[in-house]
Amino acid sequence: MLNFIYYPVSAILWFWHKAFGYVLGPGNGFAWALAVVFLVFTLRAVLFKPFVSQVRSMRKMQEFAPEIQKLKKKYGDDRTKMAAEMQKLQSEHGVNPLGGCLPVLVQIPVFIGLFHVLRSFNRPALSPEANRQTANYVFSALDVQSFLDARVFGVPLSAFITEPAELLTRYGDISRWQIAVVAVPLTIVAGVLTHFTAKQSVARQNPAQVAANPQAAMMNKLMVYLFPLGVVGGGPFFPLAILLYWLSNNLWTLAQQRVVYQKIEAEDAEKKEVAIAQRQALGPRPGQKPVRPKRDTAGAVDHEAATPVDPREVGSGAGSNGVVSKGVGPTQSGSPEGSSGAQGSARADGSAPPGMIQQRPRPRKKTNRKRR
Repeated sequence: MLNFIYYPVSAILWFWHKAFGYVLGPGNGFAWALAVVFLVFTLRAVLFKPFVSQVRSMRKMQEFAPEIQKLKKKYGDDRTKMAAEMQKLQSEHGVNPLGGCLPVLVQIPVFIGLFHVLRSFNRPALSPEANRQTANYVFSALDVQSFLDARVFGVPLSAFITEPAELLTRYGDISRWQIAVVAVPLTIVAGVLTHFTAKQSVARQNPAQVAANPQAAMMNKLMVYLFPLGVVGGGPFFPLAILLYWLSNNLWTLAQQRVVYQKIEAEDAEKKEVAIAQRQALGPRPGQKPVRPKRDTAGAVDHEAATPVDPREVGSGAGSNGVVSKGVGPTQSGSPEGSSGAQGSARADGSAPPGMIQQRPRPRKKTNRKRR
C-alpha cells in the first residue's frame, strides 16, 4: 500500500550503497552504514527550504502572540469565530500554519519507509535460506545477502538488542551483549543530540510569552527532557541501522538549526539598522527647527510675512487683527493719501480705512412678541 514511499527510499539507499561500495567494497559494513547516513542527509537537504519556512513562520507567530491571546480572551467560547479570526490574523501577517508542520509531516513517512525497508532485509516470517534469496524492492537477492553479512564493529546492521532468540541464531555467534556494546552508545548520542536540538529551539522563544502560557512551558520541558529519554528508551527495540538514522538525523537537525537561526537573526538585525537609518534621515537634525510649509490658500494669512504689533498702535497702520502688513499699502509714510482724511472717514464700500477699527453692527435681539 505504501510502495510509493518504499521504492523511492530504497532507491536512494541503493544509490549511496553503490557509491560507497565502489570505494570500500559492496560487502563492507561501513559502506552500508554510510549509505544510511547519506540517505538521511539527502532527504533533509530536500527539506531545507521547508525548514527555513518553518522557522520564519514560528518567529512570525511569536511576534503576534499577544494578539492571539486577545482573541482567545474575546472568542474563547466561540470556536468558529475564533478559527475565523485566527485565519484572518495569519493571512494579515503572511503566516502559513502548514509551513511549520510540513518538514515534520514529510519526515514521518520517510522514517516509516526506511524502517520497513531495513526490516525487510531480515524477514522473520521467512526461513534464513528463503530470506537470503528474496529481493527487497530495488535491492536484488545478492544485495540482501550483502546487507545481512555486513558488520559494523562486529554487529549486523539489522540486529537489535531485544530481538528474539530464534532470530539471533541467523547471525551466528552474536550475543545481545555484543549488540548492546554498539547500540547503546549510538542510542545515548542520539538522545543527547535530541536534547541539544530541543534546547536550542526553546532558547529562541520569547521568555515573557512562555511564562504567560503554562501549556507552552510544559511543552518545552517535554521537548527538552522527555523526548530525549524516549529516544534512549526506544533504542533497544530498533535495528542498528535505524539507530544510525536517528543519530545522523539529529546531528543534521542540530547543525541546520544553528545555521538557519544565525542567518535569520542577522537578517532581522540588518532590517532594524536600515529602519533606524531611515528614521534618522527623515527626522530633523539636532538643534534644527522644523520647517513649516507656507499656506497659499486664498484669504489665509502668511505668518512669515506678518509681524505682531502692540494693539495701542492701532490707528497708525495696524489692522484689526493686531498685525502690520509688510506689503504696499496706503498707510506708508510719505503717501499723500495716508495723511488726508484718514481719521473719521469711511470708504465708499463701507469698510474702514487703514489704521481704523471697523465696528460690526450689533445683532438684533430676539423678542417673544407675536406679530399681529
